[in-house]
Amino acid sequence: MSVASFLILAASLASHVDGGTPQLKSTPLVLPGGPGPIGMDYLGFDPGTGRLWVPAGNTGLAVVVETATRQMHSVKGFPTAPRGNRTVGPSSATVGDRVVYIGNRADSSICGFDARSFERGACVQLESLPDGIAYVSPTKEVWVTTPRDNALVLLDASGKGLKVSAKIPLDGQPEGYVVDAGRGLFYTNLEDKDATLTIDVRTRKITGKFEPKCGKDGPRGLVLDEKTRHLFVACTDHVAVLSASNGSILASAPTGAGVDNIDYLPSRRLLYIASGKTATLTIFRVGADGSLKTVATAETAPGARVVMADAKGTAYLPDSAGGRLIVVEAPK
Repeated sequence: MSVASFLILAASLASHVDGGTPQLKSTPLVLPGGPGPIGMDYLGFDPGTGRLWVPAGNTGLAVVVETATRQMHSVKGFPTAPRGNRTVGPSSATVGDRVVYIGNRADSSICGFDARSFERGACVQLESLPDGIAYVSPTKEVWVTTPRDNALVLLDASGKGLKVSAKIPLDGQPEGYVVDAGRGLFYTNLEDKDATLTIDVRTRKITGKFEPKCGKDGPRGLVLDEKTRHLFVACTDHVAVLSASNGSILASAPTGAGVDNIDYLPSRRLLYIASGKTATLTIFRVGADGSLKTVATAETAPGARVVMADAKGTAYLPDSAGGRLIVVEAPK
């Protein structure tokens, strides 16, 4: 056995000694335009094609990653614009019915792209900068968080075009989202109010307001287990598990500081949380009662605070400073 092989084996064994948490392997995937800084925020995974869509900000690209092979495609032609000391561009993605929608902070536009051919379809320009975007299948709409306006903007995506159909005013800045398609519910946080809202997607009325108790920095990302109705709220340094029925806090766990968008794999009941301050990914297994057990961790990169998992449980984390994705193998 070579020295290198011995060290790898020793490290693997050490991570399991005395019940230690397994340390997963992480691999960098440099994006087109990297390894220099590339602004990344919201990602989108398409289970129908197995593709990960990565809006790549200042490059004017959306990078599409074939998760089975790591092959990358570049969707070009997005405008960029200077904003302070940085350049902004495409920043958010959501997967609809054979269409992927991309939000752009350079021109406040939302555009649809064919999920297989990447052909650009309809676009619409908003009056305010889009943050997160989510496809709402029960109403065939794209819901957009616009925190500068304290509102949600709703886009009709039922036809060949895109058009603004409604605006829902809120009493705070929306941050994060998740859709319960089966029940027709949309959840979003109010970052500056430390609150989580439930909205009926058909009546467009707020039907619930929960207190995740994130503290002064407020809540960020949201994910949901539709079957158990466990709502996972990302606070900046911990995660809270809420009952989506009544908002009661079922469990919480520390995560390290610098958390933003999180992800959940319901088929394996795995919750993925990235800490940008500690440069770590923590993966929890969620119990039937909402309890959290750490099943694996991985080293990532400073500032990596967003994560998305594919259907197999492999995690992808944007490293904006390095212009790359950190790819973490799925836990066993």
